[in-house]
Order: sequence, then structure tokens, then C-alpha cells
Amino acid sequence: MLKSRRNFIAKALSLGAYSLTIASGLLHSSLAHAQRLKFSLNNYHETIGYLFQGAELIDNHYKIQIYRLPKVAENGANVPIKVVSNFKDITKIYILVQNNPHPLSAEFTLSPAVAAQVSARLKMAKTSNVIVIVEADGKFYRKVKNVKVAKGGCGG
Repeated sequence: MLKSRRNFIAKALSLGAYSLTIASGLLHSSLAHAQRLKFSLNNYHETIGYLFQGAELIDNHYKIQIYRLPKVAENGANVPIKVVSNFKDITKIYILVQNNPHPLSAEFTLSPAVAAQVSARLKMAKTSNVIVIVEADGKFYRKVKNVKVAKGGCGG
């Protein structure tokens, strides 16, 4: 009897301490909270204007490589893409799908300590250009590839 009462008291105190810790915010992790976009832009030009605020997008076909992106996507709900770039001081990589209802598909913030290599799965509503924009040295470099979504997929 005494042993079970001690276990009960120990567990009750542990649960109380855990509850107070969570309520006080001591277990808050900034990494666990994804940033939510605070804008609702429904076309490509508005999104580009908001993200880059009139900055020049420089076309670059040599230092941005796009892998795994098919020319024809059988299923627009699951289109793979891998982006590799060898610019120095890359801070962000954006992936946009021009004809999607919400064009910004992915935004990656990179540390200088990691290689600039990201991959994602895109959802494409219909045949569209996929635009990859790399922010490096305060400039924005762009590469565009067209992907046709098959009729049996999500669009045509």
C-alpha cells in the first residue's frame, strides 16, 4: 500500500511539473513552428512582385541544375524535383509553379554551411512552367522548365 501511494504521489508531481513547464513555454522550440505565409496571392505576377519587390531576375542556365523534373508528368499531384546550385553564398531557393492557384510551392532558407541541394514534390494543377529562383550574393537567378501534365493526371 505504501509503495503504490508513493508511486501515485511521484507520478502526480511529475505530471504537474510537466504541465507547468508546457504552460510556461519553456519547451517552446522555434524550429518546430513553420512560418505561415501572411499573404494570399493567387497569380504568378503578384507573387513575384511580393517576394522580390521589383528586383531583377537574372536567367542562368549553367549554375542552377534541375533534376528529376519530368517533361510530362503522369500525375500532377506528385511531381518530383531536385535543385542543385553551385553559386556562392546562397541564402534562399524558391520553387514556383506558374499556373497553379498559389504559385509559390516551396521556399528553402539555407545556411552557408550546407550544400545548395534541395528536393520536393510539387502539386501541379495543369501544364505549366516550373520556375526555380536562387538568391545568392543579394541577386536573384532564375531557371525555367516547362512540365506538361498528362490528361489522366490533375489537368491538361
